[in-house]
Amino acid sequence: MPKYINLTPHSIRLNNGTEFPASGTVARVTATYTPFDENGVSEVKFGEPIGLPPLIDGVILIVSGMLAQASKRADLVSPATGHPDCIRKDGQVISVPGFVRA
Repeated sequence: MPKYINLTPHSIRLNNGTEFPASGTVARVTATYTPFDENGVSEVKFGEPIGLPPLIDGVILIVSGMLAQASKRADLVSPATGHPDCIRKDGQVISVPGFVRA
């Protein structure tokens, strides 16, 4: 089983009870937006990731979905918050069934 490092600012809990505490390092990605067009639509352009370590053999990094989409590195996963088996309480995510890769 690979080692997971959580680079989000909060703990991630899986539906099976496994928990991945925040590592204390938060990886982020900058984003800039174009002006809104006549239809009220803007385009997002992602910048370089911040706080993302280089590839580490045997390590999977848990990051935000936005960062995973922007970087598309094979070692990045994000919590499966949109999965139908995600558990919510009062609209807040309590746990996820696993992770997704961009």
